[in-house]
Amino acid sequence: MRPERGDGVSAPSLASAAGRSQTGAILLMLAASLAFATMDACAKHLTADYSVAQITWARNVFHMLLLPFLFGLRRPWALARTGQPLLQLGRSALLLAGSYIFFLALSFMPLADATSITFLSPLVVTVMSVPLLGEKVGPRRWAAVAVGFGGVLLIVRPGLGAAHWAAALPLLCAVFFAFGQVSARMLSRTDGAVTTLFYSGLAGALVMSAIVPFDWRSPDLEGWVLMIAVGLAGGIAHYLMIRAFAAAPASLLAPFGYVQLVWATLAGLLIFGDFPDGPTLLGIALIAGSGLYVLYRERRLALERSKPRP
Repeated sequence: MRPERGDGVSAPSLASAAGRSQTGAILLMLAASLAFATMDACAKHLTADYSVAQITWARNVFHMLLLPFLFGLRRPWALARTGQPLLQLGRSALLLAGSYIFFLALSFMPLADATSITFLSPLVVTVMSVPLLGEKVGPRRWAAVAVGFGGVLLIVRPGLGAAHWAAALPLLCAVFFAFGQVSARMLSRTDGAVTTLFYSGLAGALVMSAIVPFDWRSPDLEGWVLMIAVGLAGGIAHYLMIRAFAAAPASLLAPFGYVQLVWATLAGLLIFGDFPDGPTLLGIALIAGSGLYVLYRERRLALERSKPRP
């Protein structure tokens, strides 16, 4: 095939480069899901000996300490420049609350159960996109939302003696994270991803540093290692996601985030001896399947909207 004019690069070469870029982005997304699962497993282990406030503090402080090594920030204050400061601060507060609530849930629930319920976030985003973003949601996506919430009922099983009050915590966490996702879409119009990441970690570090002295227990060596691991794994996971979404469309990458459910299930089995029973596994499958379907429908609708009208 003839090379394109002026650049000497053939169309197959461009397609091959795009394919390699997407493959690399998928690998980054898979690595991010593993990093998130590692953070959650370390946090759950820490809940046996340390307060949730102390774990949340470590999550944010060591996340912030990682940023200069990842981005070479010689002037970190430059990242504070934002076109929407109130929205940035509000989003940071929601993510901080979500992290705290999720770590609290981990102190009561199996890792896989808590993680799977938080994956309702894409479905909650679908619900909130109507009043907040003015988007139209069709009956198929509403059906997917209903199926996803049905999966939660299978995991929690209210009224059958299998539910714990803490099961409501990851559900609330999913709502907070969903607000975080919707606000991230709104912030992307004015701010870069690194600025948003900076604000998220900064707010958590400042707030928890003010709170944690009242609920502090001096960690031993293992405690420090795990706390550092919580912060580093969370920071690395966000960094990998930024790199992935910079190289490939979100509609392509988002489904690979569900691999975190696999990592969480394996970590729960190998580290904590927890393995989901039959109804819980079915509930996890329903949540993952409904979320993937919503992502698929969003991708199809985006492609239809991008087609030129006759």
